[in-house]
Amino acid sequence: MRFLRQSMIGLFLASVTLGLLVWAVQMIGGAVQTRMADSPAAPPARERVFTVNVITAESGTHTPFIESFGEIASRRTLELRAAEGGRVIGLADEFQDGGTVRAGDVLVQLDPVDAEAAVQRAEADLADAQAEGRDAARGLELARDELAAAQDQADLRDKAAKRQSDLAGRGVGTAAATETADLAASAARQAVLSRRQAVAQAEARVDQAATSTARAEIALAEAQRRLDDTILTAPFNGTLSATVVVEGRLVSANERLAELIDPDDLEVSFRLSTAQYARLLDERGAVLKAEVRVTLDVAGVDLEARGFVTRTSAAAGEGLTGRLVFASLNSVSGFKPGDFVTVQVQEPALENVIRLPASSVDAGGNVLVLAAEDRLEAITVEILRRVGDDVLVRGDILGREVVEARSPLLGAGIAVKPLRKSTQKQSEPEMLELTEARRAKLVAFIEGNARMPEEAKARVLAQLAERQVPAQMVERIESRMGG
Repeated sequence: MRFLRQSMIGLFLASVTLGLLVWAVQMIGGAVQTRMADSPAAPPARERVFTVNVITAESGTHTPFIESFGEIASRRTLELRAAEGGRVIGLADEFQDGGTVRAGDVLVQLDPVDAEAAVQRAEADLADAQAEGRDAARGLELARDELAAAQDQADLRDKAAKRQSDLAGRGVGTAAATETADLAASAARQAVLSRRQAVAQAEARVDQAATSTARAEIALAEAQRRLDDTILTAPFNGTLSATVVVEGRLVSANERLAELIDPDDLEVSFRLSTAQYARLLDERGAVLKAEVRVTLDVAGVDLEARGFVTRTSAAAGEGLTGRLVFASLNSVSGFKPGDFVTVQVQEPALENVIRLPASSVDAGGNVLVLAAEDRLEAITVEILRRVGDDVLVRGDILGREVVEARSPLLGAGIAVKPLRKSTQKQSEPEMLELTEARRAKLVAFIEGNARMPEEAKARVLAQLAERQVPAQMVERIESRMGG
């Protein structure tokens, strides 16, 4: 009985164990199937909030400008050429590249021997012509006197012939005497005609003498002009460039000797697109006298000049587009012809426009503004001008806060955290305190720069002598030093 009871207990325990094993296997299989079939459970999603810089859209009057590049040129440039050939026997001390001359200064002297001889010959020919004129005048006076005497004699012969005719009519005179008196009167009239012809010839001689005198005067003036051309003078104040002659050299007629440039009468030429040019036209289609600002970066210091637009080119130019515009400059200190400069042309002012950073507007003219609950809203604006890194727009965003810089992550309905910039701008540039070694290195570079104008060099050295120096200027100078 005990064996049977223990056997039954063992069988029961084995059955329970087997059942538990089967249940465990089913539980593990179900869990594996559920894990493989269902997606993993995720924590509840939380909306992402981006931090953006915003600015307030404010309306006002802004003056846009067009930026271009141009070249400085002198409005008065003269090629000095030899009017006559000859040997150079004298040069002015200032006759060199970069020499400064004043109006009337003698620059080049050619050998005047041949020209002086030509003048003397022309003077002698003129004296002969004047003597011939005086002789012709005296001959004309004598011919007129002889004509008057012949006329008086003819009058007397006519009276004698009439008197003889009266005597013959009264029967006192003879026919032979009357005929003799008539023949004498006819001979006297013939003598008058001869004297008139002599007077005409004398007058013609006077006219020929006057023509010869005029020709001699012209020849003398030409010879004198050639003599004057042996001396080359400066027609206006300026600076010489590209001098090519030395003393003792033979030069030919019309040979280019140098170039005279007026350094104080400069202009800048620059090219604009047709659309930009159209914005500078008035109602009549004439170009506006727009203000122009010209800058030249010289070793960290910007040389600046101002002027106004004067004219445009007559044609666009073969193979070119746009319009070539010229502007005269008022203050040209430090500028030289040939400088490549940056040109800013002021357009007419635009009223009731909003100035925004260019990064705040996309290609379609849309901006993102802050709406309720700090969410973004897209609004389309009209882009009027692009000015540097900014744009001038009009639209229904006045007084709204605009996202300063767009990104692919931002769009309408996105929640953001706005960062508002202070409206106070920095008025003072960043300054640096230089060490003595660094200051000496900068000063040595500026003093050794031969291309830098003296005015700009003095201004830079004065700034480098201060205790604090603008950081931007130091950065520019060191970039050109290579360190």
